[in-house]
Amino acid sequence: MSNNKKALITGVTGQDGAYLSQLLLSKGYEVYGTARRGASEKFSRLEYLGIKNKINIIDFDLLEISNINKVVDKIRPTEIYNLAAQSFVPTSFDLPILTSDINAMGTLRLLEAILHIDKNIKFYQASTSEMFGKVKKIPQDEETLLHPRSPYGVSKAFAHYATINYRESYDIFACSGILFNHESPLRGHEFVTKKIAKTLSKIKLGSDEILSIGNVDAKRDWGYAGDYVNAMWLMLNHNIADDYIVSMGINNSVKDFINQCLKILNIDYEWQGEGVNAKVLNKHNNKVIVKVDPKFFRPAEVDSLIGDPSKIKKILKWQPEYTFDKLVAEMVNFELDHPNIIF
Repeated sequence: MSNNKKALITGVTGQDGAYLSQLLLSKGYEVYGTARRGASEKFSRLEYLGIKNKINIIDFDLLEISNINKVVDKIRPTEIYNLAAQSFVPTSFDLPILTSDINAMGTLRLLEAILHIDKNIKFYQASTSEMFGKVKKIPQDEETLLHPRSPYGVSKAFAHYATINYRESYDIFACSGILFNHESPLRGHEFVTKKIAKTLSKIKLGSDEILSIGNVDAKRDWGYAGDYVNAMWLMLNHNIADDYIVSMGINNSVKDFINQCLKILNIDYEWQGEGVNAKVLNKHNNKVIVKVDPKFFRPAEVDSLIGDPSKIKKILKWQPEYTFDKLVAEMVNFELDHPNIIF
């Protein structure tokens, strides 16, 4: 099956890149995925999904404009999905300039390539709920004022507005998907949901380790990555380019996520203490299995994020298939079944 469409996906080795590749291949696309030159890229997600050999992997670096221009000119993709980023928020405080060069200027380099090589290329920018930061409205929608609270959020806000600017200035079909937190079994081990699911599953399987966690009261609007990549495709295959919130419209705390994992694992537990003194006891053996560690708190916290997805549901008819409970169950069961896989 072929529809003669070519997609270029930056960040193809990540969680979203893997699921998006799978979706586009099922729709008959020729898929090109980028990997940084000289980096020891991990293709484990693509291999797990059984699609690595179906994707054209190419050398690419968002820091190098000549490389970007050559790739875009050679492939002439129908659609570009810019998912590549330095996306780990804590790292952005340590590497703010590199984070900005990749996330902000990298997006600008791609937009410039489209402008000067082929303005008919459709462009998707992976924006993020972290741009809202210190939220000005609850829930957040497409018109909510941005107030990012990390170098990551700031860099993504630049890229978001650059995408809008090129759409309005040059009539490029450019869309931003403002995605709220989206998880899956393919999530990287450094992200809190993966850390929780993996560590608690190992404890269930007999490990003596303790889950050290940051702010358990932080609330996020969590959805399933597989649902969210479908939203990306819907945006680029609509007749009008626009920006959309992609979220569930429900938020849960980190504590809620931990509780749901413990429930699925059938661990009898008890919370003790508050704030930085909070911990979880395994009532079966009275061992501490979760403790709060202040080193995992951010310099500027984002306390609560919840999106309003009514626009994308109305205009693009997007409907997520996963609930919060189904998402957590899938992540935990994956860890129980594949304790040695690390993405």
